[in-house]
Amino acid sequence: MDLIKKCVAEAIGTMVLVTFGCGVAVATECLGNAGIVATALAFGLVIVAMAYSIGNISGCHINPAVSFAMLVAKKMSVKDFVCYVLSQIVGALVGAALVGLFFGSFANLGGNAVQEALTKPYGEGGAYAVGLVAEIVLTFAFVITILGVTSKTENKSVTGIVIGLALTLVHLLGIRLTGTSVNPARSLGPALLQLIGGNSTAILQIWIFLLGPIIGALLAALVYRFLESNKSKE
Repeated sequence: MDLIKKCVAEAIGTMVLVTFGCGVAVATECLGNAGIVATALAFGLVIVAMAYSIGNISGCHINPAVSFAMLVAKKMSVKDFVCYVLSQIVGALVGAALVGLFFGSFANLGGNAVQEALTKPYGEGGAYAVGLVAEIVLTFAFVITILGVTSKTENKSVTGIVIGLALTLVHLLGIRLTGTSVNPARSLGPALLQLIGGNSTAILQIWIFLLGPIIGALLAALVYRFLESNKSKE
């Protein structure tokens, strides 16, 4: 029963993340500095809200990359990891469907894709490679922040704020590069449903937004484990 409640919380949290984060991205079209800041804040504020509402139930991962880092850090079981990821994907699909419903179109649901800032200097092939690196770096920064701030119980009162600000930060840099994923579920949900609207760009590039965050999360977990092990020996 506890795992079911955790999965429901993860599905709800991911749904809210995609609905509001991707919804604001669609509404503003990420045009100009105002659109970028608004979208970055939307994703960050959702994390703050969810951290203080479902965090005590599931830990508020709402991101397969975060769950994977917790698995590598031995903070969750394989069974819980699989259940969390499935719940997050379901939540992302529902969130993407709501965005399509609200705006009356499934052609653009805030799906991720490499942006002109990469394709212009590098060409399509090079942009994919640089986009993958960007997702690895952005996810690494985000996940290592999560591992650090959640490692001490005395940080509990500010954990949601710190993680929300970290997600805002990575979006401020990443939106013009890849649209910023750092979250495979957040990318997969809109990419799949955008096919209904005849837009296959996101699904054709989805490998970047599945592989990049997972590699970034793995590196963050391994690096943090190394740093913690050295600290414990002092």
